[in-house]
Amino acid sequence: MKLYSDEELADLLDQEIFHQISEAADQLGLECYVVGGYVRDIFLERPSNDIDVVVVGSGISVAQELKRMLGRKAHLSVFKNFGTAQVKFSKSEVEFVGARRESYSHDSRKPIVEDGTLEDDQNRRDFTINAMAICLNKDRFGELVDPFNGLADLEDGIIATPLEPDITFSDDPLRMMRCIRFATQLNFQIEDETFVALERMADRIKIVSGERIKDELNKIIMAPHPSIGFEYLQRCGLLQIILPELSALDIVDQKNGRAHKNNFYHTLEVLENVVKSEAPLWLRWAALLHDVGKTKSKRWDPAIGWTFHNHNLIGAKMVPQIFRRLMLPMDMKMKYVQKLVELHMRPIAIADDEVTDSAVRRLLNDAGEDIEDLMMLCEADITSKNEVRKKLFLENFRMVREKLTDLKEKDYVRLLQPVIDGNEIMEMFHLKPSREVGILKQYLKDAVLDNRVENEREPLMALLMQKAKEMKLD
Repeated sequence: MKLYSDEELADLLDQEIFHQISEAADQLGLECYVVGGYVRDIFLERPSNDIDVVVVGSGISVAQELKRMLGRKAHLSVFKNFGTAQVKFSKSEVEFVGARRESYSHDSRKPIVEDGTLEDDQNRRDFTINAMAICLNKDRFGELVDPFNGLADLEDGIIATPLEPDITFSDDPLRMMRCIRFATQLNFQIEDETFVALERMADRIKIVSGERIKDELNKIIMAPHPSIGFEYLQRCGLLQIILPELSALDIVDQKNGRAHKNNFYHTLEVLENVVKSEAPLWLRWAALLHDVGKTKSKRWDPAIGWTFHNHNLIGAKMVPQIFRRLMLPMDMKMKYVQKLVELHMRPIAIADDEVTDSAVRRLLNDAGEDIEDLMMLCEADITSKNEVRKKLFLENFRMVREKLTDLKEKDYVRLLQPVIDGNEIMEMFHLKPSREVGILKQYLKDAVLDNRVENEREPLMALLMQKAKEMKLD
């Protein structure tokens, strides 16, 4: 972070777009300020092309005047219902709005809006670091207006609300998600009073749509260290409401002096591990959900202790329910996450035993083109504090990868799909699509995957005829 004087801020805003906005506002005799994230990011030295401008008066009129001055170089969009306008010019997008005050009813995030002063507008902002404004009028160009000491909070790395946090969060409960999202993205601390308000007001999140919650969750997941956000969500009680399946993992049961690990914090470790590999969004979701089935599958076995048999299969069945509730896409992205959750134990099972060609062939057949992402997830899942065991797993994973590479180089699609298909089987034995056809197809596929025969017509035909005879189909 870097501190700037008003003169230095004026130099930083010495760009054509800001001088043109200044001239347009002065022509109309209106106060005009750049506000919010653009101002915050100046001090954080982060690039930003999205500019929010507040006008004490009509924001639309300043946008229209700016368009008139810029001519064909700019594009104007007016949204009269919202009292806003947008001007696109060069690489910049400028949003104009009139200063306003807002009031809310208890059961809605939609405010009653009235014209207001700059002070009214700053009062309605979500956090102090987003409530700073820089004047663009010529006689005060570059002057910082910071009534809530947002600059000090920015310097101290603190997220706090301008007004009483209970009011801020009750008015618009989505701000609770935004609070945690900013803390995660910026690696800031949430101020104590603000965090206590999050705990008190968590239940208010229920009036927010899954669509809005999903957007904030995705931003948290894509942060450099998303575990910060999920730990905050869990501590304040929001996670229990929006993603209870994940929250439920935060428990350690003990019996006869034996305890299992905390699967919530293990999950956050796995998530951080895939982030190190710059994993895309949906692989991060797979990491987040890979163990959600453990709560339902947990059992006590006196012989071996706590078990989680089939938690991967149970978790895979939970994925569509979670995606639907959070309004995440129910397309191939969901199926991808579901597949990785279901298969994430397979490479570990292979690596825990002798790494056989047959097991690797089956893994590659089931994972298909997502095999690399699955291996990345499984390697991230090795969080054991036993360094000897961890080293053994990773060495076996290396062998799995070598066998996978070898299979891919030999055109694995051709190798793993039997040259005799279902249509030929039906024709040979005068069958319609049926259970018998499925059995014969699977028998040939198992033979190929287990490398019992070469994937060639003659040896497969011999196997097929033998199996058909057993089934009395010849």
